[in-house]
Amino acid sequence: MTVDAHHHLWDLSVRDQDWIAEGSPLRRDFTVEDLAPQARAAGVDRTVLVQTVTVAAETPEFLALAAANDDLIAGVVGWTDLTRPDIAEELARLRELPGGRHLKGIRHQVQGEPDPRWLLRDDVLRGLAAVAAAGLVHDLVVLPHQLPACVEAAARLPGLTFVLDHLGKPPIASGVLEPWASRVRALAALPNTVCKLSGMVTEADPASWTAEDLRPYADTVLEAFGPARLMFGSDWPVCTPTASYGEVLELARQLTDPATHTEIFGATAVRVYDL
Repeated sequence: MTVDAHHHLWDLSVRDQDWIAEGSPLRRDFTVEDLAPQARAAGVDRTVLVQTVTVAAETPEFLALAAANDDLIAGVVGWTDLTRPDIAEELARLRELPGGRHLKGIRHQVQGEPDPRWLLRDDVLRGLAAVAAAGLVHDLVVLPHQLPACVEAAARLPGLTFVLDHLGKPPIASGVLEPWASRVRALAALPNTVCKLSGMVTEADPASWTAEDLRPYADTVLEAFGPARLMFGSDWPVCTPTASYGEVLELARQLTDPATHTEIFGATAVRVYDL
């Protein structure tokens, strides 16, 4: 089974995506009807739908969408306020909603938090512990300077699986590896961490990137995490100004040894997200 462990969907008539710039080709609807034929054409069997905005209503909507399309969408990584005092009750409530069984993880836009140690706040750690107690994982969308806090949080919560989205957004366009690479290796040294091979084309030079520009970054996470803790994600449709769905999948295959493909393109996601 081939799994795309990271994609998005949005309908601008339901909710604005205020992170998308005016004039961007992303400023239109991207629906499951847009995704499905591209995923099928690329040989993808199941996907994981990931939150895009810090709006509580989005998660129930995504769960219902997964329930209506569970031949394709096998899991949802949603958002809820990790700092709310009743976080455990809220996670339980989400699980009881239509499609609630598809809830597999929680993500917060940590990359937008000005405090580089936001993950280590007492109220956030309490919320993350509740995520672990609910049997869910936590997706990390962070920038390289925030990786040290990710390492500390993962060390303090060994019972929670932390999934690093987009390799931790390395500066691929610049070709610089450090200090990102050292920080990613420190995170990978903890057994409760996983990484998504996703989002690379978005961090590359949009006008001139090649597969070889991405290879040092892919090689770093493959060496650090190993294929059993690495999983493919398309990051569709965010990838589309730079590469199509099929191109991103083929690129990931090109950057990895075929001997690792069973795990990276399926087995890791099935295990980590309990698909």
